[in-house]
Amino acid sequence: MQALEALTRDARALANGDVVPAPPLTGAEAEVARQLQICNACRYCEGFCAVFPAMTRRLEFPKADIHFIANLCHNCGACLHACQYAPPHEFAVNIPQAMAQVRGQTYADYAWPPALGALYQRNGLTLSLALAAGLALFLVLAVALHGQGLAALWSTPQGGFYGIFPHNLLVGLFAPVFLFATLALALGVRRFWRDVTPATSGAPLSAPATAEATDAVLRLKYLDGGHGEGCHNEDDAYTLSRRRFHHLTFYGFMLCFAATSVATLYHYLLGQAAPYDLPSLPKLLGGVGGISLALGTAGLWWLNLRRHPAQGDAAQKPMDRGFIALLFLTATSGLLLWAARGTPALALMLCLHLGAVMALFATLPYGKFAHGIFRTAALLRHAVEKRQPHPIGLGAD
Repeated sequence: MQALEALTRDARALANGDVVPAPPLTGAEAEVARQLQICNACRYCEGFCAVFPAMTRRLEFPKADIHFIANLCHNCGACLHACQYAPPHEFAVNIPQAMAQVRGQTYADYAWPPALGALYQRNGLTLSLALAAGLALFLVLAVALHGQGLAALWSTPQGGFYGIFPHNLLVGLFAPVFLFATLALALGVRRFWRDVTPATSGAPLSAPATAEATDAVLRLKYLDGGHGEGCHNEDDAYTLSRRRFHHLTFYGFMLCFAATSVATLYHYLLGQAAPYDLPSLPKLLGGVGGISLALGTAGLWWLNLRRHPAQGDAAQKPMDRGFIALLFLTATSGLLLWAARGTPALALMLCLHLGAVMALFATLPYGKFAHGIFRTAALLRHAVEKRQPHPIGLGAD
């Protein structure tokens, strides 16, 4: 009843041309606003990353501003180690942890369709591996039922991969999952963009802003700790390991995606069906990408286990590890599939790899992959905003 009365009151205010006050912040968003007010008075960390220059352009922190700034944070941990108000101080300022909690909430809030936002809280390691195993088992049963029973799982098929699963069948299985994941991510970040654009000057994208943000994304600029020496892990020592493992993971994934894209062109434009031999471009891209992805995800897993609980949101650990595990399983099963070509193990390795890839695609819109998309959008808006006049008269950033 109170909610209905509030909606009626707001509708009347809008009809009369009055300003409707924003609802009060609660939970993690209110905590970020509290901590940013303290940081805005201190400003010791102003040169560390994009978060603090963006913060100084604001005297208040409404919800859209908090979502924008939280997704600018790369969780390097530099501000926590430098902060004189960090726990056990009574102000209890922990920007990396508070920002991480809000980021997790934004992924769920902007999920499409909205009803699936809760999957961010449930998409853990167990679920990810169980989904991959279940899909792989489904494919194993399909091979056994349409072949010569279990013997079909340990034999050298004629025609390579397509002797086990026809090309059109694989396209029919993977294309809908991939297209849905792309659509869900695109619609989610579109809503995020619409909300944060008015909070970041409302100015449109420009070529210089796009180039600056692209450079920050591709170099992972803000994982250098603000001084170029890297992030903090379990102690006060600086390390560039997070940045390097992220680079191996990101570029390994992109090389694998490029390999699939080039193979698609080979198939449809050149009439050359897989599998391909060295030194073909799909094989080179896939081999280098698979090794890079395996090394990067193994390193990220190691760092995830070692990182101090204060540096991030412990509730998101299962989601982080589930995503890392699926990427690692996709990379290693792809490399094993390459090694199994021409052997009786080909069918089993193909089922394992396809199950891992399908599970990865199915969970992309509702897992840690989303953080890269939202962070890119936030960096684009930051690059636009910093080129506008300072709203509180303190000069350019």
